[in-house]
Amino acid sequence: MKLLVSALEHSANIHLSYLAKELGNDVELFGIFDSSLGESIVDLRSTSVMGFVDAIKKLPFFFRLKDQMLELAASVDKVLLIDSSGFNLPLAKAIRKRYPDKEIIYYILPQAWAWKKKRIPVLEKTITKLCSILPFEPSYYSKNAPIEYVGHPLLDEITIRKKNLIPSGKITFMPGSRPGEIKRLMPVFRELRPMLKTDALIVIPPHFTEKQIRELYGDISAFEITHEAHQSLADSDFAFICSGTATLEASLIGTPFILAYIAKSLDYAIASHLVKLDYVGLGNILFSHKYGRKLHPEFIQNSVNAQNLYNAYQEMDKTAFFNDAASLRELLGHGSASRVSTLIKDL
Repeated sequence: MKLLVSALEHSANIHLSYLAKELGNDVELFGIFDSSLGESIVDLRSTSVMGFVDAIKKLPFFFRLKDQMLELAASVDKVLLIDSSGFNLPLAKAIRKRYPDKEIIYYILPQAWAWKKKRIPVLEKTITKLCSILPFEPSYYSKNAPIEYVGHPLLDEITIRKKNLIPSGKITFMPGSRPGEIKRLMPVFRELRPMLKTDALIVIPPHFTEKQIRELYGDISAFEITHEAHQSLADSDFAFICSGTATLEASLIGTPFILAYIAKSLDYAIASHLVKLDYVGLGNILFSHKYGRKLHPEFIQNSVNAQNLYNAYQEMDKTAFFNDAASLRELLGHGSASRVSTLIKDL
C-alpha cells in the first residue's frame, strides 16, 4: 500500500514512528515526515512556524507545498493527515475536490471543540475516518460522523510509570522546543533555579547545535542537560514545563509539575479572542472535562515569574496530583497506534 502522509510537527512524527511500526513493511510512506522514517519531500525544519505572524509570512511556501502534496495524492492508495490543521485541513479539502473517492484518514484532529466549531461539518464531509485521541471529542460531532476514539498516542510511547513518591532530588525544566518560547521562558527559569535546593535537569531538543543552545538558553551551567524527556520526567520529583504535549506526558507519567507559558503579545491577544477555554494545558482540559477541576497549576504571560513558580511549587499537593494522574491514565485507557493501523489497512 502507498500511503501519502502529512506530518509537519515534531510530536506528530514521534506518533507516526510508532504507527509505522504497526503498519509494517507492506505500507510505503510518501509525503511530509521526519527523514528517519523515509524520504520526505521537504526538510521539516523549513516548516517550523511560531505563532500567527510567522505563519502569514510563510504562506507562499505552504501553498507550494500543498500543491506538491496534491500531485502526489494521485498515485497513492490512501492519505494520512496528522495534526497541523492549518495546513492539513486545506490539503484535505483540495484532495477531496480533485480525487472524490480517495480515502483520507485524519489522526490527531483539529481542536474544533475549542475554537472554530464550524470546522466540524467540514471535517465530517471531507474526511473518510476521523481518529480522535481525546475521549470527549466525538461528542462534539454529529451522531453519524465517521469519528472514533482510538486511544492516546502518548500511551504508546510512555512505558515508564512512577510506582511511588520516593524522592530522587531532581527537578526537570522543559522550556519548550520552539526558539521563541525558549527565549521567553529561560530568563525566568534561570532566576528560579537557585531558589530550588535540588539537582536540575533541562530538556533540550537533540537537533539544536551548540551555537543555537547558547543563543536560546543563555547560561545553563547550573543545569544538567538531557535530551530524554520521558526518562527525565520519570526520574524527577517535579517539573516546570512550557505548554505543549510535554504537560500531558508529565501528567500521564505521574510527575507533579507547573505549566508556564509566555507567548508573543500579539499572538496571545489573537488566541485569547478566538479560544474560549478555562485552561491551557491538555491535562487540565481533559481532567476538568471529566472531574470539574484542574490537575495542575498554570501560569500564563505576566504571571510567569520566578517567585510565583516557586510559591506554587512549595504549595502544591504532590500526593493529590499523583493520585489524580492515575485517574487521567485510566480515563485515556490505551495507546492509539494499533487501532489507527487497523483502520488504515481496513478502510
